[in-house]
Amino acid sequence: MDTRVARKKLGLKERYAAMTRGLGWETSYQPMDKVFPYDRYEGLKIHDWDQWQDPFRLTMDAYWKYQGEKEKKLYAVIEAFAQNNGQLGVADARYVNALKLFLQGVTPLEYYAHRGFAHVGRQFTGEGARVAAQMQSIDELRHYQTETHALSHYNKYFNGLHSPNHWFDRVWYLSVPKSFFEDACTAGPFEFLTAVSFSFEYVLTNLLFVPFMSGAAHNGDMSTVTFGFSAQSDESRHMTLGIECIKFMLEQDPDNVPIVQRWIDKWFWRGYRLLTLVAMMQDYMLPKRVMSWKEAWEMYAESNGGALFKDLARYGIREPKGWKDACEGKDHISHQAWNTFYNYAAAAPFHTWVPKDDELQWLSEKYPDTFDALYRPRLEHYRERQQQGQRFYSKTLPMLCQTCQIPMLFTEPGDATQIAYRESSYLGDKFHFCSDHCKEIFDHEPEKYVQAWLPVHQIYQGHCFKPGVDPTAPGFDPLAAVLDYYELNVGRDNFDFEGSEDQKNFAAWRGDGTNTASGEQA
Repeated sequence: MDTRVARKKLGLKERYAAMTRGLGWETSYQPMDKVFPYDRYEGLKIHDWDQWQDPFRLTMDAYWKYQGEKEKKLYAVIEAFAQNNGQLGVADARYVNALKLFLQGVTPLEYYAHRGFAHVGRQFTGEGARVAAQMQSIDELRHYQTETHALSHYNKYFNGLHSPNHWFDRVWYLSVPKSFFEDACTAGPFEFLTAVSFSFEYVLTNLLFVPFMSGAAHNGDMSTVTFGFSAQSDESRHMTLGIECIKFMLEQDPDNVPIVQRWIDKWFWRGYRLLTLVAMMQDYMLPKRVMSWKEAWEMYAESNGGALFKDLARYGIREPKGWKDACEGKDHISHQAWNTFYNYAAAAPFHTWVPKDDELQWLSEKYPDTFDALYRPRLEHYRERQQQGQRFYSKTLPMLCQTCQIPMLFTEPGDATQIAYRESSYLGDKFHFCSDHCKEIFDHEPEKYVQAWLPVHQIYQGHCFKPGVDPTAPGFDPLAAVLDYYELNVGRDNFDFEGSEDQKNFAAWRGDGTNTASGEQA
């Protein structure tokens, strides 16, 4: 009979090594460079993959246990919220429009990130990086599922939540987040990590999850708060992956520094432009506000990000080229974005409105140098027109930036009365940009961005109509045809919040009769 041999229990460090590095092997009948071709073609020099370290030392068995416990708590809260008609506890029906924009523009990005990290997790030669990317891929899929499940409760009672995936592929303003991730996913694996794990997750993600989820709590939406903080707890590992990726690349070879710097310049600016939607949500779409976009930027970007780039200076990394312009833009981008969406609300599956008097006063206090001088008069003019039965809608299509795909709504640095406009020529065509930084991104790799699917161009070319639609038919209404292509259920509840089904139904459910953007009796 064999004698049992007591096996030594591995320590955390040894166990992590066995469950990551110990899972890899050197190929024999094919060279390693042929099996893993993508982690070299970007020009980076990697000398020692064992230098990649995960401070969390997280193994897959521990990961499943940890995530399983979070799931039980999350779904218990979501179920309780639904059973207790939690939708009646939100501060105002206008708040649900922030959820619509989140479901349309943020949740699909979680699925894109899942696909991107699954791809990246296959491409790295180093086992430590592969394991970290694969776990983040699973995280992102979980976020997509939990966010969709939590917000599906609102779909039973409010319009504008029924087809987020369909809209993500078609609706004009959703080309902005879509283009960001498609740009990242079509880059190399190290650039993808710089784009998503570092620039978005490490530098910018707190601007989305922390203030917005706090706003959800203040507006009585505990379901959203729960999935937000459940996701945010994963972000600590994601942020660690981001900073580890940057430091790993920089420490491997000095020749990597200019490549990484260019990526940081590019993806900081692309992420900042994407967050324009979040700035608008924070300043205009939360009936009960926690902090302004300006305050959030100063806290989570200027303070935290400034310290980060000072730390990276020892590697030869400076702050991104667009940093100063982004810091100046904190006074402007939310107001400029809201004005654009107010103009084009007839083609968006969520509502817009003119803020109430107390909300205008709040904006004046938060933006003392810009709001009263530049933005309040316009909003008051819109309200005056609306009260006269002439609610304004723009019936023309705007010029879009070729890189970020946002309408040309941003103003010149140092002069908020002039729209910023730049252009470049490539292969005989002219391309338009909203800033020096978007132009520089295009100029570096124009062959990539000339292929951009710009919604305005596609509409004018007749590509955004359903099959069988005849634009030459008498009385043809192009806007109606585009909205039918979007499947927005026109006539039910898009356009302005005033008089909408959401507004009337919520007031009836609550029985208080006061749920209008102007604060008057419904």
